[in-house]
This record gives sequence, C-alpha cells and structure tokens, in this order.
Amino acid sequence: MSVKCAFLFAGQGSQAVGMGKDFFDNSEVAKAMIAKASKQTGIDFEHLLFEENEQLAQTEFTQPAILLVATIAHKLFTDATGITPALTMGHSLGEFSALVASGALDATDAVELVNLRGKLMAEACANQEVGMLVSLGLSDEVVEQICAKQREAGKQVWAVNYNANGQIVIAGIKKDLEELVPVLKDAKAKRAMLLNMSVASHCPLLESAVEPLVPKLEAMIQDNFIAPVISNVTAQPYSTKAEALELLPKQLVEPVKYKQSIANIDDEVDCYIEFGHGNVLKGLNRKATKKPHFNVSDMASLEATIKAIEAL
Repeated sequence: MSVKCAFLFAGQGSQAVGMGKDFFDNSEVAKAMIAKASKQTGIDFEHLLFEENEQLAQTEFTQPAILLVATIAHKLFTDATGITPALTMGHSLGEFSALVASGALDATDAVELVNLRGKLMAEACANQEVGMLVSLGLSDEVVEQICAKQREAGKQVWAVNYNANGQIVIAGIKKDLEELVPVLKDAKAKRAMLLNMSVASHCPLLESAVEPLVPKLEAMIQDNFIAPVISNVTAQPYSTKAEALELLPKQLVEPVKYKQSIANIDDEVDCYIEFGHGNVLKGLNRKATKKPHFNVSDMASLEATIKAIEAL
C-alpha cells in the first residue's frame, strides 16, 4: 500500500479500567500477548486491566498496562493489513510503544522495560511531594520565562510537555506548582490546573532514574528498525540502537517535544494512526495538522480504521 502512515502512541494519563477488554474477548492473539506479559513480569494483567484496582494509578503499573494495550492494538492492525509505518512516534511513555512498532523492541520485553521505568520514576520521586500542571492559553516563551523566574527564586518547576500551541505541561515540586497557578493566571492563562500525577516526568527531579535504566535498554533494544522513530528529545528521527541508547535515557529528564515533532513530520505522511486506549493524541493533532487521524482502541475502531485506510 502506498499510503504513508505515522503510527502514534499516547503516554501516561490515557489509562482506564477495562481498556483492552474488547481485544481480549475477541482475539486469541490479544489473550496470548496478555498471558505472555503476565508470565514475564509477574503482573496479573487481566486483573490490572479489567478489574477495579488501585495499582492502575501507580506509575510502575500504569506504564506497562498502557503499553501492552497499545502494542496489542498495533499487532492486530498490522496482522490484518501488513502495513509498514513510514515512521513511528509516541508521547513520553508512548515512545517505547513506537519502538515496538518500529521493530527495535520486542513487545513483551517492552512491557518489562517500562515496568522498570515506572518503578525507577516512582523511586526518584518517593521522598518528595511532586506533581504536574497543565497551562492553557499562554505561549511557550511566556511559560518558559515564568518557570525560569520561579527557579531563580528557588522554586523547582520546569516546562516539560510541549503538547500543542497554547498547551504546556509543567512538572516539579507540588507546593511550587500550586504557587505557580496564580502566577500563570495573572499572565492571562485560560487555565492552570494540577494533574492527577504522582511523578514529575521529564525534568531534573528524575535524574536518579537515568543510570539504572541504561542496562535494561542496552539488553533489550535491537538494531532491527523497519521504520524510524521520532525522538521526544530532539523531535527528529532515529533508526539505530546506538541513537536509541543515547536518546532514551535523556528522555526521562528532558521535555517532550510533541508539537514540534508533528510539525517536522506532517509533510512526510498522509495520515496518522493512534494505537491504544482512547484517542488522546487526536485532540492535540487537531490543532497541528489537517491530515486524517484514525485510532485503534477496540475491534470496532480496528475495522473502521482498516476501511478508512483502504479508502485513501
């Protein structure tokens, strides 16, 4: 097929109890992937995904749960269509799902890898009250200047997710973020709201998580890229293990350049396909591109997306 598709994967915050259940109920491939991930990690994914529990809100479980459902969605789509992506891309955690889709990471290994990533992130934040905050309606420059002034005053806050024009997520110490809310509103932010996050992603507070993740990355990343991955750190493509090993540790402590990445790739693709629960990235892409955006989150959307791609 000549359609150039970008395969997209959302990150933490897209989780919900019941995600992936339709795949599980209707696909032996999905059942097998869930069983294999449970065996390799010791996590009961049927319980984690399909039954009410407190673990799904804990980052060490949230991350593998999201990735597992996303990689199931991707596997079912590619098995049905044989489509190879022009490139792959993820938002934060989603970059690891993108590595699976690119052929550089085994799906079950990826579940184990991001389980460790989540544990390390939680440990890095364990002895301090941290959080994340979304700012709407201010330019990147204004938010960056405000955060810089706050850091000069001894506060620990950083702009970490460049999601869309006028939408930036800030991470840091929770008390400092709470005090930042009125400052952002005084600067005419349309909204400044704390998010339900127990970690402070993509900022220097995660520095202690970097080194322990490296050996697992070295063991699991493979030089088998069938398509380039867009780096959250650089907003540019990479397609070798050496590049992945350089960029993925940095990804823990440096901002996610999502909107810059979309801007850089938009001319190179005909459409976007988002894999995994929900349709989180569609809202961001609506502001950045006029290209069609499809999603695969259950069997019905899988079928609809296949039909839509065939019609392009």
